[in-house]
Amino acid sequence: MSPDKLIYQANQIATFFHSKPHAEGVAGVADHINKFWEPRMRRQFFEMISAGAKGFDELVIEAAPAIRQPPPAEVLPGAPKAGSSSHH
Repeated sequence: MSPDKLIYQANQIATFFHSKPHAEGVAGVADHINKFWEPRMRRQFFEMISAGAKGFDELVIEAAPAIRQPPPAEVLPGAPKAGSSSHH
């Protein structure tokens, strides 16, 4: 998924939860991402956060510690390793 689309989706979740009390909004963002985002989306999210990606809503940033880290990506024998792909 493009980084811009992932930021957009995360921020859409945060927009909904801004109507709640702050702590409930932070918990709601984390809960929604934990329930509905597949592991590779959460993996990309954490890679972007670690790289200092800009553009995430404050509720998304505050929710990050409560979002489950996905297991490391499994590389099947014979499959190209992550990052070795030439298409984007």
